[in-house]
Amino acid sequence: MITLTLYSRPDCHLCEIMSRDLEPLVQGRAQVTIVDISENDELERRYGQRIPVLAAGADELSCYRLDVARVERFLTNAAM
Repeated sequence: MITLTLYSRPDCHLCEIMSRDLEPLVQGRAQVTIVDISENDELERRYGQRIPVLAAGADELSCYRLDVARVERFLTNAAM
């Protein structure tokens, strides 16, 4: 199964929205791991105020707002 990573931090309204909107999009197609960047200095430097960031490995699929079309394309291509 495909694994996506959602870089986030506690009490982040945009992070909560992206997580909520992502759930039905990936259901049965991918697993989402949520990573709290506030627990890691390197991730905090990399993502800082750009969260939430949705990534598939090194590829960033969405930043701030969920890019539904891009995630859909990624999931469709990954399933082929």
